[in-house]
Amino acid sequence: MISVGVCGFGYWGPTLVRAFASNPAFRVAAVADAKPAAQDRVRALSPSVELYGEAQELVDSAEVDVVAIATPVLTHYPLALRALRRGKHVLVEKPMCTRVDEARELVAIAERMRRVLMVDHTYIFHSAVHKLKELKTSGALGEITYYDSLRVNLGLFQPDMSVLWDLAPHDFSIMNYLLEEQPVYVEATGYCHVNQNLPDIVYITLHYAARTIAHLNLSWMSPVKARRIAFGGTKQMVVWNDLDFDETLKIYDSGIEFRSEDERRVFIPGYRIGDIYSPRLARGEPLANLVEHLHRAIAGKEEPVVDGRAGLRVVELLERTQRALDSSLGKIAGLHTPKAPARIAR
Repeated sequence: MISVGVCGFGYWGPTLVRAFASNPAFRVAAVADAKPAAQDRVRALSPSVELYGEAQELVDSAEVDVVAIATPVLTHYPLALRALRRGKHVLVEKPMCTRVDEARELVAIAERMRRVLMVDHTYIFHSAVHKLKELKTSGALGEITYYDSLRVNLGLFQPDMSVLWDLAPHDFSIMNYLLEEQPVYVEATGYCHVNQNLPDIVYITLHYAARTIAHLNLSWMSPVKARRIAFGGTKQMVVWNDLDFDETLKIYDSGIEFRSEDERRVFIPGYRIGDIYSPRLARGEPLANLVEHLHRAIAGKEEPVVDGRAGLRVVELLERTQRALDSSLGKIAGLHTPKAPARIAR
């Protein structure tokens, strides 16, 4: 049985503990969290689990084979680096780290130490993503024309990252998996309403060499939660509503018939409107699928799908988008009208 230590028992840590405890190949041996309230929750759930106040102590424990990191993003790199150097397998929450050079170092060390380094890009193990991949690979969608994502909610505002670094890794990992290429050009804009220098609304447009365009609407300022992706091709188009549990995917047998250049001068494009159907999807929990995949990767039965190199590609895209966003925010800041000083009643 593989022993696991979970660093961080805040938002995602309890979910990781539950997922590992539900898999017979793993045993949750230790949890690290500095907060007394979190330690009390661990004791109530699993009295036999070893508790650590510092994540570094857990990483150094000889009783731990796998380190799962669910701590603030700035700690991902030092904890993963420490764990890999001590010969541990690592599962790290998204994003893998905050800089490309850090991500490259983690990939190199994992390969040199022959340890599994996986990033918790859970959506890659969602049955809807597998169906999208199947439709794309089989040619059922035709030539892919667009990827459009709406990923919004009210909060949670993060003190150490913007909405870009919090929500975009979901879409970036899905897009990399489906399209299998990096964009040739990235545009981004946004706004900081709550915390200065940490945008809470971001709009991203990505252009690909294969003439695919992607657009992401990311927000912590929406009064409603939405998780919807439209993935379109010349033959069929698909809408994935992750909050619709009955008809999660809807496939539209609709498309555009492209005409020759001579015909386009005279005729408008031809449109095909067909049936709509919702395929049956497997009901397995994505995180449970990821944990089982980690087990099989450690056992040498499968190559990791979301390995360090996949995590590196996401961090590269985050850095590119951040540069575009910084440029846009800088230009917009110079256009704002300064606020008049507040008057003091006398």
